[in-house]
Amino acid sequence: METQRKSLWLWSGLLAAVCAPAYAGVTLVSLSPSHVSPQPLGTSVTWTATATDTATNQVTFQFNVALPGGTLAMVKDFNVGTYSAGAWTSQPFVWVPTAYEGGYRIQVVAKDFTSGSSQAKTVEFTVTSLVTGSTPVVTATANPLVALFSAPACAAGSHMRVAFKPQSGSSPPTTTGYSACHSTASMNFEIAGMYPSTTYSMLSQTVTNGKTTNGPTVTFTTGAIPTSVSIPSFTIETPAGSSADTAESMLLVNTTQLGGQPLYANVATDLSAKVMWYYFPSSTEGVTITRPLANATMLTIQYGPAWNTATSNQQLLRQIDLAGNIVKETNTGVVQQELLTLGAVDGGPCNAFSSPPPIGAACLDTFSHDAIQYTIGTTQYTAVLCDIEKIFPPGTQGDTSGLPVDVRGTMIVVLNANWQAVWFWDNFDPDGGGNGYPLLPITKRAALNETCGTNEQGCEGIQLLGPGVAPLARDWIHCNSIYYWPTDTSGGASGDFVWSSRNQDLVMKVDYDNGTGGKDLLWTMGPCGILTFNNIYNDPWPWFSGQHDAGIQNNGAGPLTVFDDGNTRVSAPGTSTQCMQGVGAGDSRGIALTIDETNQSVTPLLSQDLGNYSPANGSAQLLSNGNYFYLNPVVLLNLSTDVSYSIEILPTAGTDTGTPVFDVQGPEAYRAWRMPSLYAPPIT
Repeated sequence: METQRKSLWLWSGLLAAVCAPAYAGVTLVSLSPSHVSPQPLGTSVTWTATATDTATNQVTFQFNVALPGGTLAMVKDFNVGTYSAGAWTSQPFVWVPTAYEGGYRIQVVAKDFTSGSSQAKTVEFTVTSLVTGSTPVVTATANPLVALFSAPACAAGSHMRVAFKPQSGSSPPTTTGYSACHSTASMNFEIAGMYPSTTYSMLSQTVTNGKTTNGPTVTFTTGAIPTSVSIPSFTIETPAGSSADTAESMLLVNTTQLGGQPLYANVATDLSAKVMWYYFPSSTEGVTITRPLANATMLTIQYGPAWNTATSNQQLLRQIDLAGNIVKETNTGVVQQELLTLGAVDGGPCNAFSSPPPIGAACLDTFSHDAIQYTIGTTQYTAVLCDIEKIFPPGTQGDTSGLPVDVRGTMIVVLNANWQAVWFWDNFDPDGGGNGYPLLPITKRAALNETCGTNEQGCEGIQLLGPGVAPLARDWIHCNSIYYWPTDTSGGASGDFVWSSRNQDLVMKVDYDNGTGGKDLLWTMGPCGILTFNNIYNDPWPWFSGQHDAGIQNNGAGPLTVFDDGNTRVSAPGTSTQCMQGVGAGDSRGIALTIDETNQSVTPLLSQDLGNYSPANGSAQLLSNGNYFYLNPVVLLNLSTDVSYSIEILPTAGTDTGTPVFDVQGPEAYRAWRMPSLYAPPIT
């Protein structure tokens, strides 16, 4: 009888397969460039793909590029297209080849993630050299302050860089990083960090067996900054004198827009506040530069369409080059799918739930505040902070509406070299603890009971609020920075994450252990944290609060620097829900601490009053000469204008204070960095 049943099932399945209609799924119709092949290096080519689908689901498109003789690598990950007249059209893929000439391969993959159906199409595109003889060629880019320097090929095993300086004057040259020579292809460098409307001399420097050979000198004149680009103004408050770190001669400012302030370009200036670079992709939407990188690129979080059309806020993670070209891009929609594959229960799409969403519903809504890049061995990884939401029962965290409560938390997502998610940490995960300290309990409210409303400043992108849910979400964590700590001070495991939770007044260490850790909280630092404070200077409020940009300097050797906004400290006494109460009004501070993980304590090196109070944003950095740099980012200048102050502090020996030796007033900003040039950014 059992054999008869099995036979019946087999025949039924076979009959169904034979009788079922053919399933075509996704079909790629076209892949077309805006310019026909061949084109010279530096040409902007826009690719568009179209596809059809027998199902009625969304079709997404991924673009991959192979360098001449290389393998395909993701450049623009799966993002949803637009539908019209029975066909799906991809979002434009703007490709600007600047590496070297030869035959490139461009691939598009169209995929219906609901059915799993996909199809790929690959075409070849030839890029020609800008160099025709033995002399380098310099060409303009879309950014008038950035040039493309192209030199003839150099011998394999050698390395080349470019040195450039204003043709007039006696300033020392700026140098790019070295690149390995291509024996059969030209060498190409983006030259950035130049003043507008200025003529520069440039030459290549090739190192072979320790010997440097200079190439011919060529000139290039930068253009004027277009009037359509909104450049902020700066005022020198304290000029950089002999005690300032003039080797860190560039100031990079990530402007921001809060409270209706003007939207300015992100800019780099010299220490006299003269603009040397800018990035301004949109006049209506801000860009967060999370990190300048050593390979002359930058990580950014940007607005743009992803899979859920409810919001475009902070849906894109992009790596850009110095000319502003997109080197690599992913989006929240495809990262949500990758997280579901990894088993994440809180990182899926926000539009997957009915209205109102049930208790337990959770999703990833935006990329948030910070992304970093680091290497383990020879493999490069990118870690990005994401805001997540989860629906909890009525009354959670003191809500009195009688409705289920939307609580906003944080997820750390690690992407591999091809920007595919391979690891995550979820602060809602109930399984934390292990050999470390338990994850924060949901009953531990934000220090000042911060909340989030729909489209509220600082809460953009929140998506589970609506009918049947408490009108205000609880802004529980508000994570704003992440640092990869390659070595710690305890002598134990290394390769962990240190991250800052503004609304908990805590800096915390997560057991990442280069991807093999147990995801526990290894310690918490702050007013209610595990680590104790050696209050050797009798500070009435030794701890930071509402802090930003916590990182370990000297490539992990220390100290920890952090910008202390001071929200809880500045608030009126008795307003905090935390274990320490506010001490009244005051200014934001620049803080530096040594960490003793063995004895679970910290000791202050610096706790400097920065002269004004900023309720949000900020950055902190140890400079090469031992001074400290802080951005005091959102200072109310008058009833309608916020400004920032970029301040360098010379520490006073034997105290936790110092003297300002450089100070420039600029636009309201999110973060800032001091560096020698755009080719030598801070490691932290």
